[in-house]
Amino acid sequence: MRARVGFLALALFVGMIIAVQGASSKSEPIIPRLIAAGKLKPATIHLKDGGTKVLPFFSGGVVSTIEQASQGIARANAARRSAVPGGAVDSLGCSDRARGRDVRVNQDCTFRRQAETNIAYNPRDPRNLVGGMNDSIIGWNQTSLDFSLDGGHHWGAISTAPFRFRLNAPETLFKTADDPNRHTITGTPGTLHSYDACSDPFVAFDSQGRAFYTCVAFDLASNAGLVFVVPSQTGAKGSTFDQVYAPFDLTPPATGREHIVMEDNSPAASPDGPKVAADSYPNSPNRDNVYSSFTRFNFTCGPNSDQYCYSKIYASMSTDHGFTWSTPIEVNGANKNLCVLGNHFNHSQNPGDCNMNGHSDMAVMPNGDLVITYQNGNTPDENQQIMTVLCQPSGSSTQGTAKLNCGRPHRVSAQIFAGAPRCDFADTCSPGAYIRTPEETSQRVAVNQKNGTLYDTWYDYRNGEWDIFISRSTNQGHDWSKPRQVNTDVGLDHYFSAVDVDEQTVRVAVTYARTGRVPNENTTPSGGFAVGMPGVQDRQSDYVLAWAHGNLKGRFKFRVLSPKTPPPDGNQAGFNGDYNDIVVTPDGRAHPTWSDTRVRVPDPGFYGSSVDEDMYTTSRSIR
Repeated sequence: MRARVGFLALALFVGMIIAVQGASSKSEPIIPRLIAAGKLKPATIHLKDGGTKVLPFFSGGVVSTIEQASQGIARANAARRSAVPGGAVDSLGCSDRARGRDVRVNQDCTFRRQAETNIAYNPRDPRNLVGGMNDSIIGWNQTSLDFSLDGGHHWGAISTAPFRFRLNAPETLFKTADDPNRHTITGTPGTLHSYDACSDPFVAFDSQGRAFYTCVAFDLASNAGLVFVVPSQTGAKGSTFDQVYAPFDLTPPATGREHIVMEDNSPAASPDGPKVAADSYPNSPNRDNVYSSFTRFNFTCGPNSDQYCYSKIYASMSTDHGFTWSTPIEVNGANKNLCVLGNHFNHSQNPGDCNMNGHSDMAVMPNGDLVITYQNGNTPDENQQIMTVLCQPSGSSTQGTAKLNCGRPHRVSAQIFAGAPRCDFADTCSPGAYIRTPEETSQRVAVNQKNGTLYDTWYDYRNGEWDIFISRSTNQGHDWSKPRQVNTDVGLDHYFSAVDVDEQTVRVAVTYARTGRVPNENTTPSGGFAVGMPGVQDRQSDYVLAWAHGNLKGRFKFRVLSPKTPPPDGNQAGFNGDYNDIVVTPDGRAHPTWSDTRVRVPDPGFYGSSVDEDMYTTSRSIR
């Protein structure tokens, strides 16, 4: 039996440990503080041809949360004040603010940001959808979940963050007799603080209708970081999820290990960009296995031990529905024919290591194999590349025998970022909307669940504007087709692409955002594009669904889904998520999710912005 910590016991426990809360060593850098102070930015390499390579960095959701906290603009009590309802008196959760066009997923009545959206459907009941998003309703970014039982027409909200009961304690996560897996990379003593925020939400379903949810939790005042995956049990339909609990006893064997993939308190193991996937195939040998992948940043190189060393992709698996996780292992691998500079910052690394990575993504194959894709910067120029590895999972997480058995990496495509615009917050951006368009979060993967064909979509700057591309593989990611451009229009920025497949008609669906361009966008001014320059933060955006046959030979049809919306402003400026999502249900209907700013804020002085970022969805047939 798995013990649960009662609320009273937990309260007593917290009271006992407040006086002895741990802290990071005074001699080691505190990564969030360095980011907030502008002292830690993406690492760069000056190339022999005079160019500069910018390496992967934390996702925009993490950086945005840290920046807002440091500026004191996240008002935790805003949701308690009177908000002006935006819909009819009989609307639920102010959902009618969409005014009849599309469906507003988040149901709160505040005017606080929801962005970075994700969606999955229940294979036992395809009308049951679960959506995740970054959510600032209660202050700093917490992420939230919503669920639908009628194909996305109406949504119910889940407001409790499932990491709130967890206190950072990596020293309790070494192997034990009951759990022969290690859930920490460094094992550094923890802070015994609860986590401030969570970012990069992601959801998945297994074959029995269990939903799974992940995000990366972090502390704004320490190096504490947590990757977890919590389940929603069969029959709950994503309406409630389990919790990650505090360690009740710090002496071995400590409790409170359930659902934890990785926890640390060290600049040598800063997690980012977690993903979750589940084997939902009824006939798969790995049926109902659950998989987690994430980026591990190491910032302990250099004379001050605050310099980028590498950012590696780690992964783990659970064979007991997300309760027990295997020891996370590095899966990005090495390939000297594709990756260079692997030892540029840390000379102990292999020169051919593919170890300068951004967000990963995963697709489970019909035969039970697992494909992991990731964005990689181990290239000889300022451009980057998308890589993929094939894993053949085996063993048991509860018995400590689980192995991912991943092979060497292969390349999906080059990503061209030479000449891409950058704004004065350092990231690549779409200056017209004045939002981040990060390189490291630019690729997504999907699989045709019937025949195993893989599709990867991304955006890059090879045409002198942000454009959407797609490639396919029919041999589990070993070889990929020549990139095909998805968007048929020009003269706009296209970004935040996502992909899914209708296996019945072999049609592939891709969604993306579009924004108007600014004068001289191909020439970034010194210091980056900034508000006040011509066109910057002055161009409207919309969201598009495109679809074509899965052989990628025909022309993509497309339909504009959203109204044109203004850029985020005030304390929401610079960020409208790092990604959006789409899922295609068995009836051939695409369910995209995105965030836009169609709602005007009635009290900009109080909320700190004039437009509200909300999560939207709709349903469109691609047959």
